[in-house]
Amino acid sequence: MTETPSPSDDERRLAELGYKQDLARSWSGFSNFAISFTIVSILTGGLASYGIGLANGGPITMAWGWPLVSIMVLFVGLAMAELASAYPTSGGLYWWASELGGPVWGWFTGWFNLIGQIAVTAAIDYGAAIFTTVVLNVIGIDIGTDRTAIFLVFAAILVLHAVLNVIGPHLSAVINNISAWWHVGGVAIFVLVLGFGAKNHQSVGFVFTETVDNSAVGFGGVAFSFLLGLLHAQYTFTGYDASAHMSEETHDAARAAAKGIIDTILVSAVAGYLLILAVTFAIPNLDDALDPEKNSGYPVIYILENSLDSFWSGLLLIIAAVAQLFCGYASVTSASRMLFAFSRDGAVPGSAYWSKLSAKKVPVHAVLFISFFAFVLLIPSMLVPAANAPTAYAAATSVATIGLYIAYGIPILLRQSHGSRFQTGPWQLGKWYRPVGIVALAWIAVISVLFILPTDDRGYPWNNEFTWTTVNYAPLTLVGVVGAIAVWWFVSARRWFTGPKRTVGETTDPSGDETPVNA
Repeated sequence: MTETPSPSDDERRLAELGYKQDLARSWSGFSNFAISFTIVSILTGGLASYGIGLANGGPITMAWGWPLVSIMVLFVGLAMAELASAYPTSGGLYWWASELGGPVWGWFTGWFNLIGQIAVTAAIDYGAAIFTTVVLNVIGIDIGTDRTAIFLVFAAILVLHAVLNVIGPHLSAVINNISAWWHVGGVAIFVLVLGFGAKNHQSVGFVFTETVDNSAVGFGGVAFSFLLGLLHAQYTFTGYDASAHMSEETHDAARAAAKGIIDTILVSAVAGYLLILAVTFAIPNLDDALDPEKNSGYPVIYILENSLDSFWSGLLLIIAAVAQLFCGYASVTSASRMLFAFSRDGAVPGSAYWSKLSAKKVPVHAVLFISFFAFVLLIPSMLVPAANAPTAYAAATSVATIGLYIAYGIPILLRQSHGSRFQTGPWQLGKWYRPVGIVALAWIAVISVLFILPTDDRGYPWNNEFTWTTVNYAPLTLVGVVGAIAVWWFVSARRWFTGPKRTVGETTDPSGDETPVNA
């Protein structure tokens, strides 16, 4: 008679949370860190959205905005890490909210998270498409760099990422491990090449004091423009919830997921700052870097091509493009796990379909769902005038940032309300949970207001050159989708959505024996 293997501590804890081990638990703690680090991807958000910060506040946004955002994000990450340690499940944020506040909190947290996951995947792969089209032209594949070429490459990248994700979780872990080292090495090469090879370098005074006032709101001036420019760094620091979503595939998840979140923020903060400063010091001419006719809406590409000779600029563009492809791939992985968990509990129309696993333990249908809706979200980039296509990209980054951070904030708020009643995991903040949580929530409230504002001054109704094509459609998208979700909740879902559905009995061993889990 074959003996049933004893469940691991990870499986026992998962059973206590209500689930059997369906996904393959094959990831190490480093792999868990690697996927979050890959999605944050300083070579993606830090470079592709660089123009948002440079146009709003100017060089000071890079010099002072990045460390400011890094510190504030660390407070958010610390609060999330404590929750990830207590509840190591793929449901992550929405599961935490459901456990601490009930089904209604879980419902809205899950949908904000899902919207943010789709938007961040769209923004990452669109940014990757921008750099990839330039690289293809550099190596002799002449497809142009207009928005049609970018959009077609964007669609192709989404298909590639979907196919690679379907292959299996082991490949995903390997790719993300390689990606982590690629990012570290890539940043080092960027800093060295720009530091020693740029034709000209700006002064310390330029980098730390030069300003650009593009707010055009009639108050605040450069200070307000600087705040709008923080979207550059804040968008980059999204996606580290991936460590939580991969909990059910990670060994020692109660510790590894928490460490994955914190380590991602710390490493990204330091390496990202070196990268951003290197690029900013290498700006040949600020006016030209901000001129859409000369930079095509993407200043980093202009800076590299005009600061370095063709070999070195081409090399750095290739490094950035590959990093961004790694990033988009990881984002699809994380988002599909979140959708799988949310669907497993019946929250998404067609839940049985989206939560279905392949023979290789991959939620294939969830992968396709994320990829398709990421494509749909950026269709407006083809509908607005070509000169305003970057505005559509900026809006996608806003949707991603706001959606994800509201989803981060809700369980942090609920944890605050539980106080000492909260049952911590092995990684905990102790008495510091209160001030850390308060700072995190205050920051989330600030950025949620800031980033619904247009980044183009023609998007404000009182501007003489106002045009609807430059309006930030992030708030319209969020209000429309969240409004529909709210109506759905009050009309129907509140009668049948009861939060996480247990697939393992509360006192059932995950191996299948009817013995107490804690026996």
